[in-house]
Amino acid sequence: MSFTRPQHTRASLTLTRQLGFSLWVILFSMMPSVNAEESAAKPKPRIVARYSDTGIVSSEGQEKVKVYQYQQANGVTVFTDKAPSTSQYQILLFDCFACRPDSTIDWNRIRLFTRNYDALISNAAHKHQLEPALIRAVIHAESAFNARALSRSGAMGLMQLMPETAKEMGVTNAFIPEENIFGGSKYLAQMLKQFNGDITLACAAYNAGPTTVTQYKGVPPYPETQAYVERVKILLKRYRGLKGA
Repeated sequence: MSFTRPQHTRASLTLTRQLGFSLWVILFSMMPSVNAEESAAKPKPRIVARYSDTGIVSSEGQEKVKVYQYQQANGVTVFTDKAPSTSQYQILLFDCFACRPDSTIDWNRIRLFTRNYDALISNAAHKHQLEPALIRAVIHAESAFNARALSRSGAMGLMQLMPETAKEMGVTNAFIPEENIFGGSKYLAQMLKQFNGDITLACAAYNAGPTTVTQYKGVPPYPETQAYVERVKILLKRYRGLKGA
């Protein structure tokens, strides 16, 4: 199978995880224009991002990996870590949920998503001969069960499918849970088949690409990928322990 997902999908996008700081945005906006001619003469709004020293862990111990993007009435695009009141927004994940090497989350105790998308996960597991617990662990690690998740590298939805991978798996809209879960499960099953059922290598390939795993003859030496694989396996063990998982 030809793999079109960039090998640097996440591993090369390390700025956020290396700094270990949360992203917040200073937005410089212009006053609403009086007319089209005057508006055209004014510079476009500038969005300037820098990192906060306050860290990225909320008082509940959950990492603030979500950034909300929406547009104001005057056309200015806003990025914030707080859910906006408007219903017209999208959520950006600047890295997959379980990919930060310096995460302070206790993955052995973090709340599990025990009932979300039960029927879809069961059907996908049956169709692609996967453990439901494995699908659930990957969804948790990828997006924390956020169907609207969009990463800075373009990965979409619950199982964070790249556009090329989604197309290859027959997914037309990766933000529809059913399509995303079936497409992501199909791709995960292909990785398992390619690496002879080795869950560690299959998960590494899901994150960093099969060519990279083959090249390094194992989990590539990317801190992000290594953290991701370890946490998927922790989540898998926990989901396996649930009745009917």
